[in-house]
Amino acid sequence: MSTATTEPTTDYTTGDAVLPEGHTMSDQAQLLRIATAGSVDDGKSTLIGRLLFDSKGIFEDQLASIEATSAKRGDEYTDLALLTDGLRSEREQGITIDVAYRYFSTPRRKFIIADTPGHVQYTRNMVTGASTADVAIILVDARKGVLEQTRRHAFLSALLGIPRLVVAVNKMDLVDYDEATYEAIRTEFTDFAAKLEVHDVTFVPLSALKGDNVVNRAVESSDPMPWYTGPALLDHLENVHIASDRNLTDVRFPVQYVIRPQRADGLDHRSFAGTIAGGIIKVDDDVVVMPSGRQSTVKAIWGPGGSELDEAAAPAAVTIALNDEIDIVRGEMIARPGNRPHQGTELEAMVCWFADDATLTTGRRYIIKHTTRDTKAMVTGLEYRLDINTLHRDPDATELELNEIGRIGLRTQNPLMYDPYRRNRDTGAFIVVDELSGDTVGAGMIIGPATSGSNVVWHAGTVQRGDRGQGRTLWLTGLSGSGKSTIASEVERLLIESGHPAYILDGDNLRHGLNADLGFSAEDRTENIRRTAEVAALFADAGVVVVCSLISPMRADRDAARAVHAKADLPFTEVFVDTPLAECEARDPKGLYAKARAGEIAEFTGVSAPYEPPLTPDLHVRPEDGTAEEVAQRIVSTLLGI
Repeated sequence: MSTATTEPTTDYTTGDAVLPEGHTMSDQAQLLRIATAGSVDDGKSTLIGRLLFDSKGIFEDQLASIEATSAKRGDEYTDLALLTDGLRSEREQGITIDVAYRYFSTPRRKFIIADTPGHVQYTRNMVTGASTADVAIILVDARKGVLEQTRRHAFLSALLGIPRLVVAVNKMDLVDYDEATYEAIRTEFTDFAAKLEVHDVTFVPLSALKGDNVVNRAVESSDPMPWYTGPALLDHLENVHIASDRNLTDVRFPVQYVIRPQRADGLDHRSFAGTIAGGIIKVDDDVVVMPSGRQSTVKAIWGPGGSELDEAAAPAAVTIALNDEIDIVRGEMIARPGNRPHQGTELEAMVCWFADDATLTTGRRYIIKHTTRDTKAMVTGLEYRLDINTLHRDPDATELELNEIGRIGLRTQNPLMYDPYRRNRDTGAFIVVDELSGDTVGAGMIIGPATSGSNVVWHAGTVQRGDRGQGRTLWLTGLSGSGKSTIASEVERLLIESGHPAYILDGDNLRHGLNADLGFSAEDRTENIRRTAEVAALFADAGVVVVCSLISPMRADRDAARAVHAKADLPFTEVFVDTPLAECEARDPKGLYAKARAGEIAEFTGVSAPYEPPLTPDLHVRPEDGTAEEVAQRIVSTLLGI
């Protein structure tokens, strides 16, 4: 198998990756994109060479060549790192280092490895190569442990939204396969990773030079690391589950090309070609065209070779026709009416600066290329420059230079339709182009709409809060299946029957509308609570007793919800519905625990995501406290005197 270094492209009739020299990938689910990171001394080249060699991913003439070169240099072994010698030659000659892509396959899966340079001066190259990765392999030299560079690679991987890290503790043979050394590295890296948005970290001790734990585990009698009970590196990569990473919730279809065929039979039509960036599109689906807001339904979907489809999912490239004649041009986006992306001209983003002959400064104008849309933009502010080695934020920075990363504000000439990068890596990313030279000078990851520097002020009405009656918020928190919603319904019923205006804000219900664009990442969970708290405060200010029923697993988010009410001088009561996990799982009213245990739901609270119980809740209820009706009566009596 070839180890070509040209970048893979995309077949816009199938949406599949196109590999050079006869490589094909008809089943996209089998493809795993990997980014590697490590210094020149960590053994990254040897590891890649070992993966290619042991998986039979190199030609015989290549093997003969590196064997001859190794013998000529006096090596006592075949130096598999020579498979990447071309990249090393570039470095020695001072040529700009680019990302090298390498391909190999096993009976279980096909792989693309983005061999990214690890030094700080090549940060832009790592950002480029790792931006589409499903897994990042970070090499650590067992002799040196977790270094500043290791932390930088982990941070960049998290910043780029790579959902999984594999920490390959290499050169274990040089520390006599010592378990204590491995455990010390594991502990130190785990503590650092806790600060990042990465929740799936796997550790594998190995020796790339000798092949230990790279492709195969040693037989029990000769295993130098009997204390390690996990899989070999390749075994882990073959079995890692990535299907749940695809965003099939948010329909996003950036229009790339408008098709107007002129047919002799008179069956002319107007259709729109592009690559689905998120969700599943079906015939007869209601859709909205942005930014115009015009609505229609899907009339037909065509796939490869003009074959008609009933539905298509990301990342397929398709052509779509609508039932209504709507003027749509390249750069516009088709979405669902009840689940639209953000639309606006003011946004905040993290940017990695690529230019070595220019700096990013406030007030500079650039061209932004986002999905299929190009627009002029101006940098409205540099909030801070980030030291990627220490994670220190420098709010006094006035510019970004080559390979530096910072948080900026942007104002675009035309509105962009986007999602936060954490939610959708396609609609949340953009590149920055110099207006004059046309050079790509930066890459950005959208955080969300701009929140600072607003001229919007609160308008105080003539009706005062006392005229509306006293509202308040009851915030019920607990695991899924704990009984929150049942208790909340009973509380609402009792309040209404006693003449008190009340309303439930249920977590599931809110995700059908207000929070339909949010997922279940840590960032999205925080935004979910923030929005709910703001709406609850408005209800409470109107004199309504708001009963919020949400899992709300993190203390910091619940504290923030309390702070929103405290700022507005509104009563806020936290009710902890403390039902043990085992009982919640036994109830499992929606079957979610069973799906989570089967690996069908990622980041499920109580199973694969943490729940932080309140330390000092205002009210603490347990199953032994009685039925939902009895608990609801206690809540209403205790807090409201009803």
